[in-house]
Amino acid sequence: MSSVNNAPIDLIGVGSPIMDLLAPVPETFLQNVHGEKGGMVLVDQDEMHRILSLLEIAPAYSTGGSAANATFNAARLGLRTSFLGKLGNDEIAQSYRRSFEAAGVDGSRFKYAALPNARCLALVTPDAQRTLRTCLAAAMTLSPAEITPADFAGARHVHMEGYLVFNQALADAVLAAARAAGCTVSLDLASFDVINVTRDWIFSQLHKGIDIVFANEDEIRALYQDKTSDYADLARRLAGHGVLAAVKMGRDGAWLANGNELHRIEPVIVSDVIDTNGAGDAWAAGFLFGYLRSWPLTECGALASLVGAETVRHLGPIIPDRDWQALHPRAMALAPR
Repeated sequence: MSSVNNAPIDLIGVGSPIMDLLAPVPETFLQNVHGEKGGMVLVDQDEMHRILSLLEIAPAYSTGGSAANATFNAARLGLRTSFLGKLGNDEIAQSYRRSFEAAGVDGSRFKYAALPNARCLALVTPDAQRTLRTCLAAAMTLSPAEITPADFAGARHVHMEGYLVFNQALADAVLAAARAAGCTVSLDLASFDVINVTRDWIFSQLHKGIDIVFANEDEIRALYQDKTSDYADLARRLAGHGVLAAVKMGRDGAWLANGNELHRIEPVIVSDVIDTNGAGDAWAAGFLFGYLRSWPLTECGALASLVGAETVRHLGPIIPDRDWQALHPRAMALAPR
């Protein structure tokens, strides 16, 4: 278990600072987009414009990005956080940074490009599942040459999103710099689409040293190309690589495996699910808050489940301020006595 130290920053998130565009759509709308339902596909500016033009109602906006969502929620819970990613030079980028700093995230490690900011269109069907189409724009120009151990100076832990692994040279640079700076590292596998094209890289990095891996049901099955084993066995298998394995099962809770430990994390039941977008990121934020405060794993999981469950009750990945104010005391009440 991680021990508390006096580093100025508890957690640095690394990934793409994406503005989410949130659009509830009927199931039939997905016939207009390429790729599988529930996955994430990268698109260019023209394809993004085409899909947006087909929407009957303009989408809502929210800060997004997998590691960014986790960092935002971790800051709200009380961790000292920063974020490393590349913003654009437009009003969306300025709004994004303002939102993060208002939540308490240190904005000094953002980098910038003379391009539009990244956007992700989340098409939310009536079953609350989200299908993502992402135009990375400025975020895509973050290069390995821009990453050094100085980016992680004074930090305890680095949380990297799996989407970054589409650029394996960049992901290698981030992990090498984080390790050189003495940080522990977590990786969220992000999407089965990521794993299907980067499986060998993921296993090579597990052997080099990653401390925590987050995966959902689809991702853990894609990683091991295993459609039949139960999730407890898959969590143990992942932990066998020397990592703390967090296997999230949505409404069915989660499994945590670490060495010889195996814990079943019960779900927080939600009857009014609206949108699952960002729930896994919120789950990671809750877990990492507890982990970096040296909580027992069961309490880390309980907090993760609480924050993740609240997220699905709202459109978009960010819990509204009023609801967060009601949630926060319930979250802190889970702290070990």
